[in-house]
Amino acid sequence: MDYETKDHETQYCFPAVNSSCIKEKRSNHEYNIMYVFFSLLSAWTVFLNLLVIISISHFKKLHTPTNLLILSLAVADLFIGVIVMPVHAINLIETCWYFGHTFCRLFLIIMGLLLSTSLSNLVLIAIDRYVAVCHPLLYPKKITTTKTLISICLCWFCSSAYNFVCLSYGSVDTSQRSDVCYGECPFILSFAMGVTDLFISFLFPCTLIITLYLRIFYVVHQQVKVINTLMKGGKSEMEGSVRRKSENKAALTLGILVTAYLLCWIPYYIFYLTETKVSSATSNFLTWCLYINSCLNPLIYALFYPWFRTSVKYILTLQIFKPASSLFNVLTDHHS
Repeated sequence: MDYETKDHETQYCFPAVNSSCIKEKRSNHEYNIMYVFFSLLSAWTVFLNLLVIISISHFKKLHTPTNLLILSLAVADLFIGVIVMPVHAINLIETCWYFGHTFCRLFLIIMGLLLSTSLSNLVLIAIDRYVAVCHPLLYPKKITTTKTLISICLCWFCSSAYNFVCLSYGSVDTSQRSDVCYGECPFILSFAMGVTDLFISFLFPCTLIITLYLRIFYVVHQQVKVINTLMKGGKSEMEGSVRRKSENKAALTLGILVTAYLLCWIPYYIFYLTETKVSSATSNFLTWCLYINSCLNPLIYALFYPWFRTSVKYILTLQIFKPASSLFNVLTDHHS
């Protein structure tokens, strides 16, 4: 891919094409460091999310509505590590798009699908935690495994349809633009579609998530007071308060998950919303912040979920290949 010329000559992505983009010069040392870094980042993202997927899929004790949403999020993050990160890294390092016009459009659809599906999953997680914490008596009836699976399927389908419409009908035709050269993969939304996308893909879901978690944290704060009162009084309601405390801890953990996601997304959309002119390096950094979030999520699980650490131990020591290993009680670190 690297078309070598003399040092003082301009390098082109496709020397035989008159409208070829100019290729940025890099030393072999830079090439090696960047390829190693992005390869490790991609592999690490795939490995961590694969652990989440295997854990929730294999161990029956983890087959809960909340964990199914986490599983869906991990699948989206896995594909970001498998497809989006490597392709975007090659484009970033080579400063040229070598994969053709058709794959460019397909890649943009896949990237949009995975990013919007991740956000949709976080909305579903916020709703799940809101019902669990704020309406615990209604939770078993309102949030079932079947309803959760249907919600996840609708989430993936709607994200696919939305991104296909965005690319097919809402993007600007760049083939006639003088500022677009051969060897890049541009994606420019029309003004109307850009405003619509900003609302659908960021403002509405983020506002909903933040509103739900503010309500959750308020209810958790009130419940902590009740739990403390029960502990001081030594009342018999302690079993229920322990269960509620567990729900609250899960909500707080997933709140951290959502906060990390928003911290990765908000800077990107602030620049997008204000139309601030930034360098290509800053633009790439903000875009990769979105991707890096895909490997942060499993780390958050590892820090706050004992069941994840336990299941990873069983996976890495190959105990999942034992008979009836799916029945191991990873919630208490003992298996039956």
